[in-house]
Amino acid sequence: MFDAKVLTFIVAVTLLTISPGSDTMLVFRSVLTRGQTAGLLTTLGICTGLFVHAAVSALGLSVILVRSAFAYEILKVLGACYLIGLGVWTIIQARHQPDRPEVDHKTAQSTALVKRGWRQSFIEGVLNNLLNPKPAIFYLAFLPQFIRPTDPVLMKSLALAGIHFVIGILWLALLVILIGKIGGWLTRSGVRQKLEMTTGAILIGLGFRLVFERRG
Repeated sequence: MFDAKVLTFIVAVTLLTISPGSDTMLVFRSVLTRGQTAGLLTTLGICTGLFVHAAVSALGLSVILVRSAFAYEILKVLGACYLIGLGVWTIIQARHQPDRPEVDHKTAQSTALVKRGWRQSFIEGVLNNLLNPKPAIFYLAFLPQFIRPTDPVLMKSLALAGIHFVIGILWLALLVILIGKIGGWLTRSGVRQKLEMTTGAILIGLGFRLVFERRG
């Protein structure tokens, strides 16, 4: 399976993964607002969505997004609204940051509130991936180049998505660790609130960019 084509695929998806975008900012937001565990769950949600795109592409349903401008625009607007909503909510939470009491993380991790936040982080990651038309178009246009006529299309697509999944997990998990370390310093230095508001503004900007982005 690991032939020259697969190596080319690995290079391509690695470059795609490390390019900053909404996934990066969503992970950044999760770590800052809910902690490293939430950031890892957001990462897991984002990368889990890749299997959905691979399956949909293999079944040919992604063709609808390519051939139907209306379907593409609907998904694009939904994804944009989602990013903008997340950004606005992040800014609102950040503005009330001084009103939120400091919580002992050892105690917080045993509470239902924090567990609900973890579940929400995973769901946010999945939705961020599924409501973005770019991965669907990418998988439809890119995966067939690495699938031979004799290959089982669905299994090969899921296998390639698995490679992308591992690369995405490794990269975003590294970001979670780095942000987590910086996050402690940010808490002590009192600039976390401004950084959260900046993250929210960037998410809003990414949402508006998606709205006005022309279909390639």
